[in-house]
Amino acid sequence: MARIKPFKGIRPPKSIVEVVVSRPYDVLSSLEARLEAEGNEKSLYRIIKPEIDFEEIIDEHHPEVYERAVQNFNKFQEKGWLVQDPEEYYYIYAQTMNGKTQYGLVVCSHVEDYMTDRIKKHELTRRDKEEDRMKHVRINNANIEPVFFAHPDNKELDGIITRIIATPAEYDFEATDGVGHHFWIISDKEDIKKITEIFAAIPNLYIADGHHRSAAAALVGAEKAKQNPNHRGDEEYNFFMAVCFPDSQLNIIDYNRLVKDLNGLSTAEFLKKLEAHFTIEEKGSDIAPPTGLHNFSIYVEGKCYSLTAKEGTYDDNDPIGVLDVTISSTYILDEVLGIKDLRSDKRIDFVGGIRGLDELKKRVDSGEMKLALALYPVTMKQLMDIADSGNIMPPKTTWFEPKLRSGLVIHKLE
Repeated sequence: MARIKPFKGIRPPKSIVEVVVSRPYDVLSSLEARLEAEGNEKSLYRIIKPEIDFEEIIDEHHPEVYERAVQNFNKFQEKGWLVQDPEEYYYIYAQTMNGKTQYGLVVCSHVEDYMTDRIKKHELTRRDKEEDRMKHVRINNANIEPVFFAHPDNKELDGIITRIIATPAEYDFEATDGVGHHFWIISDKEDIKKITEIFAAIPNLYIADGHHRSAAAALVGAEKAKQNPNHRGDEEYNFFMAVCFPDSQLNIIDYNRLVKDLNGLSTAEFLKKLEAHFTIEEKGSDIAPPTGLHNFSIYVEGKCYSLTAKEGTYDDNDPIGVLDVTISSTYILDEVLGIKDLRSDKRIDFVGGIRGLDELKKRVDSGEMKLALALYPVTMKQLMDIADSGNIMPPKTTWFEPKLRSGLVIHKLE
């Protein structure tokens, strides 16, 4: 069962919501955040990336930076730029991109469900990134940004959401990137009770995006439980904020690779080695997208080639072995190019498909990179199968769009 609860959200007034909200902390650099927040004292970046308040040379992990985060969080509340709701509510958060809208429920999930794998993961986390977010949660005593969960489709939930979104939204705006953001408050006690009951019958939730935020929130909650001699289990710190979307509504896009060199091989030698595991077809001077599962596109020296994996390079009965990221990592990056660790090798870079294939072509044509490798995106079914099997996806496998906007609602741990 998935244990959730409503919460007293802290939100910007409707009149300034577009000024306050921001992109997530981990999708842009400190310099980009500094530029986006320039001249805007109400920008959430001043809480989630508070290093922008200092000289550019300061370390973003300096204790003063974390302290500035909580100072700014308090300031936002004192000035009325963030205001706490009077009662515990659920919320609906919808996003519209390229004419398609996905509807999520903003809830608080239970820390123990994360610890006992009722909330399922598909990626490894890095301790340094966990510790960064843990410090941020600790000092603010709040989940400033939500995590992004998926759950199996549920018709009862769909019915409740359909009824509520027929009413005027609390927030309704389009961000500068063209993505629409829509937000409703669920205040009816019967609706709240029913949503809680429905989730109690859902066996598992799945982390789609935000593994480090999930780990940090859960670990801080567990710390607080240990520190409280009168811990009961129903305190607010036992819960962390998430937006839960039906799996059928979510869109995973491609997550592509760029490599700086061919490991001492000429292009002809490189292509010859690939023939052992792939059928190769030259496609011209533009990067063509992969046509389906087990098909890849590479771009090298101004030419695009289609690669189709031969039988024996994948195992359709293995949730990891069937993935194109596994095939490409094993038979292209490792075997031919000598790249053993995608997390640490400096010869490889990763580009989310939202930037388009032209970004890959540009970086190869500029001479910055030697090779571009475009992959067919994984599916939600593959992600959930891997999580259910207890396996972990290879690094840099999934890229979800659109990204959640931060600052629409915040959850305090008290």
